[in-house]
Amino acid sequence: MSEISAQVRWKGEGLLFEGTSGRGTVQLSGGADPPGSGPSPSELLIMAAGACTGMDVVAILRKMRQPIEELVVEVHARKADDHPHRVESIELVYRLRGDLSEARVQRAVELSETRYCAVEATLRGSVSIGSRYIIEP
Repeated sequence: MSEISAQVRWKGEGLLFEGTSGRGTVQLSGGADPPGSGPSPSELLIMAAGACTGMDVVAILRKMRQPIEELVVEVHARKADDHPHRVESIELVYRLRGDLSEARVQRAVELSETRYCAVEATLRGSVSIGSRYIIEP
């Protein structure tokens, strides 16, 4: 078993926090903080899901020798109306560009979502996750 760690520190104003790990830093903000201050924790959660599976899809398609030129993962979530306003569902839309085999894209997405993405594996069972892909010319 491996271990990861991070630290979040309040920046002394509003609900602004700075998160730090051995790999980098990210700014986080609350709903009343000015726009552009950083994503909220829930937004960071869904960004993590999109980035995790996106990294897998790119790596898998490269191993399949698919000429991927671009990948954008759009992540949409629904939150509960009542406290703690938990994320109840996530939809991932993979927008890919390149001369790609649809069967291989489908397989790469499936492998990421069912076997490799640690974030999705953590959320699975407590959050409904759906996805689709669009191969653009």
